Amino acid sequence: MSSSAAARIDLGNLDDEEEAALEAEIAARRAARRSRRRKHYADTDDEEDQVQIGTRVAEGHRNYQLMYDMLTGIRIAVGRVSAKMRRDPSKDDFTAAHKLVFDITGNELTPGVKYDFKFKDYAPWVFRNLREIFHIDAADYLMSLTHKYILSELGSPGKSGSFFYYSRDYRFIIKTIHRSEHVFMRKILLDYYDHVKRNPNTLLCRIYGLHRIKLPRGRKIHFVVMGNVFPSNKNVHETYDLKGSTFGRLTTDDEISKNPYAVMKDQNWVIRKKKLELGPEKRHLFLTQLQKDVEVLIRLNIMDYSLLIGVHGIEKGNEERFRDQRLQMIETRGLDLERLPSKQQKLKNVKYTASPIPLVADSQLAPNPSQERRHCVFYADNGGFQSSDASDQDSDLLYFIGVIDILTPYNFVKKSEHIWKSITQDKNTISSVPPRVYGRRFLEFMENALKNHHFENM
Repeated sequence: MSSSAAARIDLGNLDDEEEAALEAEIAARRAARRSRRRKHYADTDDEEDQVQIGTRVAEGHRNYQLMYDMLTGIRIAVGRVSAKMRRDPSKDDFTAAHKLVFDITGNELTPGVKYDFKFKDYAPWVFRNLREIFHIDAADYLMSLTHKYILSELGSPGKSGSFFYYSRDYRFIIKTIHRSEHVFMRKILLDYYDHVKRNPNTLLCRIYGLHRIKLPRGRKIHFVVMGNVFPSNKNVHETYDLKGSTFGRLTTDDEISKNPYAVMKDQNWVIRKKKLELGPEKRHLFLTQLQKDVEVLIRLNIMDYSLLIGVHGIEKGNEERFRDQRLQMIETRGLDLERLPSKQQKLKNVKYTASPIPLVADSQLAPNPSQERRHCVFYADNGGFQSSDASDQDSDLLYFIGVIDILTPYNFVKKSEHIWKSITQDKNTISSVPPRVYGRRFLEFMENALKNHHFENM
């Protein structure tokens, strides 16, 4: 029996003898893979498999199945569209969706047969072009995400309940999203694409793919792949998430004492009298681009976004092992994946024990894992946007900035929240306000967040 034939057998129709034979063949294939991997990585340090932040998702992790399905789908879908001749996306490409079907070993099946999971790739041509606009090489992208099938996991610190999975080199983030966010992303995709194409220095979060996994019994998980605002080679000594509103926007001293690297918010920024130290030239660049980005968000009826700011002290450098400390402070939750029928459980376990054959050795990974950052003015200063003085001379801080959480429309739920909170709170301080009000307040807060060198020199 060939390997491909074994993988495509309907497991529900196997008798005991056939099932035993299939188990033996899968075990042999698994042993062969492990033997090849041991030989290939005989001289490789185990530390290369460690993640920089969060909880390592690998064999034995409760969400390993989900990660395996996500990365297998990405590897096949992105590899397929990237192998074709380049072309600009057509109108139909923005609504296109390609469906892939896989068996227990990650082999692609023909539609209509019994499957282990389905993977849906939305607007593949559009996202291929977006990755190219953002200077993401397809092979590099796949190598970063699927080279060893290792991710790190963080539970979202916000209220959305989303999960974040970081690529092993920290460059890319896989974020699970609600179906409503998925639907909205498809609705605004054309506008997002046009804006990014016209604004190569946009501060809006960089979205590289929109996908869906369908597990047995109908459960569906939607997710996006995004660029990480923070670089892989710099410690972030302070992090702020700023919305321009103050109600409920405080990270308490108790939270900070438990985790010195906790994400701080608007009230923390004001209380600490923080300022973005940008000279006239960089100040103009920042405010001009931010205004363009906010204008498109207002036009698309979007609110509740925020400016993520990471601060790296150049003199302080990377001496602290901050990610190791964070690792001990983050508690993640399982996604409570459905249990499989007991008859197939043993065969299902091949996914947890058979490691995929790597594409290349670790030594062949790109020497500069953040090379795409050089092409954006806000990431061009050694991965970030360096602070400057009144004479536009560089100073000792490096900022990593980006507008995140751009998939919340001002819908009926948000309108109701606005009405309810306005009764008991100052409506100028709450987060849920109409997009034009939100955008105007957001820009005003960010302008005040900049150090005013002109005023100081008067």
